[in-house]
Amino acid sequence: MDSDFDYFPPSDLLQPDALLSQLAALVDTSTLAAHDFDVDNRTGFMPPQPPVARLPDEWNAWEVVLEEASQGKLKLGTRDDLTDDEKAMSSRWRARVESLPILPIDNLGKSEVVIRRAHLVLSWILHFYIHTLPSSEPIIIPRSLTLPLLRVSAQLQLPPVLTYGDTVLYNWAFKEPQAVPVPALDNLRSVQTFTGTRDEEEFYLTSARMELRGVEALELMRSTMDEAFVGDDIATKRITTYLLRLSEVLSDLRTLLLAVREGCRPDVFYNEVRPWFKGIDSGDLERKWVFEGLLDTDDETLEEPKELSGPSAGQSSLIHALDIFLGVEEYSHSEQITGHEGTASTSTTTTTTTTLTPIPTSSTPMSSNPAKSAFLNRMQTYMPRHHRNFLNHLRNNPRPLRNIVANGSNAALLEAYNKAVTSLTELRDAHIIIVTLYIIIPARKATENVEKEKKEKGEEVKPLKGTGGTDLARFLKDVRNGTAGALFNSGSTDGL
Repeated sequence: MDSDFDYFPPSDLLQPDALLSQLAALVDTSTLAAHDFDVDNRTGFMPPQPPVARLPDEWNAWEVVLEEASQGKLKLGTRDDLTDDEKAMSSRWRARVESLPILPIDNLGKSEVVIRRAHLVLSWILHFYIHTLPSSEPIIIPRSLTLPLLRVSAQLQLPPVLTYGDTVLYNWAFKEPQAVPVPALDNLRSVQTFTGTRDEEEFYLTSARMELRGVEALELMRSTMDEAFVGDDIATKRITTYLLRLSEVLSDLRTLLLAVREGCRPDVFYNEVRPWFKGIDSGDLERKWVFEGLLDTDDETLEEPKELSGPSAGQSSLIHALDIFLGVEEYSHSEQITGHEGTASTSTTTTTTTTLTPIPTSSTPMSSNPAKSAFLNRMQTYMPRHHRNFLNHLRNNPRPLRNIVANGSNAALLEAYNKAVTSLTELRDAHIIIVTLYIIIPARKATENVEKEKKEKGEEVKPLKGTGGTDLARFLKDVRNGTAGALFNSGSTDGL
């Protein structure tokens, strides 16, 4: 592979105070050959070496309380079967968090890998703290956690909440030492989990394996963009070959995604793992998160978070990069696709181009009204900032692949392009299958059980908000259908 994708150490990355807009203006957008994106030619969006496993001694207190949560096997506070001992253990642990000193973060910013670890540790503590609380108690996050988490998040330009990066990208190590630096797909383990179950670990590792397999897709993108600058018949033939190969890579990603069923049980995931992920905007978590200490701090850079979603595969830069590269982003990321009721829905699959609203080329800001912002656009704010820059860099390519296909008259190129888009659509079909198995069906079962209990007690039965994952199903189908809508009619490349 080309050395332009070689990994550069964290010291060569832009520091936290670098403005995204400045980077977008300075980089050469003619190719993917830029070093400021933290994208490696061997591991893609994952780091080429196992992430830092522990913070330096100055911040060891955070590591200790996280260890205590994991080793104590703290339970969800909303469970009905908690024993008095389990409740007391969680209460004692939260008291430990509340008694932590407010540690300074000045020296954390000197190392990208260290401050990433700080975000991971603090956000895991946050979710342990919130989700061990009984449902009857208000959610008040102690200042000992609020202030360092918000400060670290501000430096990293990330939300103060658990992200895909904290559960997948920077949450792995080797099972066994290996001679070659590139992680083998079967030699990975997750460092941090909530439950200590194989199910939870397999959920994270499925995404990690997909990230590693997707490295070839990134290389094919780079090669395609290089050939696009040549633009002759030989270049067109090479692009056609690259797209056919990309379709095979996407098929492999689909296989890896469906393989999650081999190690992660749907009932365990839904009932024991998924509740830990919930953020402020989860439909069934109506209690407000109060970040203690914001009102009496002199730090004007800290703001109360308005929207915090938990970790999601929608935060994977790889999938967004594929959308952008293939030119389907304006279809799959449309502002009309939110998964919320009252918004437009692409209800049927079509093989003709559509007229959905494209997303802006700049970094998408967080919205205080999720229903008014496309979900996938919002998820980009949860990505590492260098990866967001990579997507903007890719988006600003002056010779978009879709334009090349549309403006040409090469039947083989069109067929290869449609094959790649079809493979991406099939990957999204697989995602719908997994979400149906792991969320929608268990949610319906849970709803039926609640309704049965209420009927037995003579209580009024009301439909639960977001029951059965209906909004989620709608959203995923809309994204899938939007992707399919980017297909060109066979034998025609008229317009976009």
